[in-house]
Amino acid sequence: MKASFDFEQPLVDLEEQLEKLKQVADKSKVNVSATIRELEEKLVQTRQEIYANLTGWQKVQLSRHPGRPYTLDYISMLCDDFIELHGDRTVKDDKAIVGGLGSLDGQTVMFIGHQKGKNTKERQYRNFGMANPEGYRKALRLMKLAEKFNKPVVTFIDTPGAYPGLEAEERGQGEAIARNLLEMSVLKVPVICFIVGEGASGGALGIGIGDKVYMLEYTWYSVISPESCSSILWRTWDYKEKAAEVLKLTAEDMLANKLIDGVIPEPVGGAHHDPQAMAGTIKAKILSDLKALTKKPVNKLIQERIDKFGDMGVVNEPAGE
Repeated sequence: MKASFDFEQPLVDLEEQLEKLKQVADKSKVNVSATIRELEEKLVQTRQEIYANLTGWQKVQLSRHPGRPYTLDYISMLCDDFIELHGDRTVKDDKAIVGGLGSLDGQTVMFIGHQKGKNTKERQYRNFGMANPEGYRKALRLMKLAEKFNKPVVTFIDTPGAYPGLEAEERGQGEAIARNLLEMSVLKVPVICFIVGEGASGGALGIGIGDKVYMLEYTWYSVISPESCSSILWRTWDYKEKAAEVLKLTAEDMLANKLIDGVIPEPVGGAHHDPQAMAGTIKAKILSDLKALTKKPVNKLIQERIDKFGDMGVVNEPAGE
């Protein structure tokens, strides 16, 4: 295992020791099986201890791991077949958001999500997962298409935020996101949302209004990133770790504050350690929820969705004496 972050260094040290010991055993023919077994047990124990006690900032780091599965990775693992649909029919096809129809155990689902790149060229092509207004308008077009043919919608959220460029503002970035919030609130088909990586600000919320909203275990969801929060409050990024804690942006914090519907456990070490297992967990959750949501009358489905989000942030102050 190659460490991406400082807190993973103990695992790297143990794996290096284990590899060297196996090489010695191969060359010298000395029986060190007991020592190898002991190191393997220690490695498993250390891995469990590290990932069970991560700070908010460490979870932010894991959510950005370049090996994590992205939307198209999940779609390829979930769907028997998938047809990507392009364009907002107004400006262009935004590559930072992908979407289309896929077959999930024989059931047709509209999948929509942010897409990052796996190398420099792909990241530039996908604009680092930061969508322009046409990306959100494409997403809305696909949602309305799903509604027309009575197909459920599943979204995958993983973005550092909506693209903040001048041209995005000129084409109505705020309006496009706000329109999605309105339309998703009253969409007549089930909507299930998963935060699978970064969930930053309106860029995440633009495809994040659903009957069920889940966060993967090592993801974050907040109005602002820890670095940006630190730079605003302290005029430097040096306090990003502190900002990550006070923002309460982890999956556990969000669930405790009743802002999401559940936390999806990841393989030990993160989704990138076993993407297939992660996809299997997500698939089971989608199928289970769709089974229940599709039975609800449309009016009840919409009203419950509106009530859920309408109740967020409401504070009932005691009457004055």
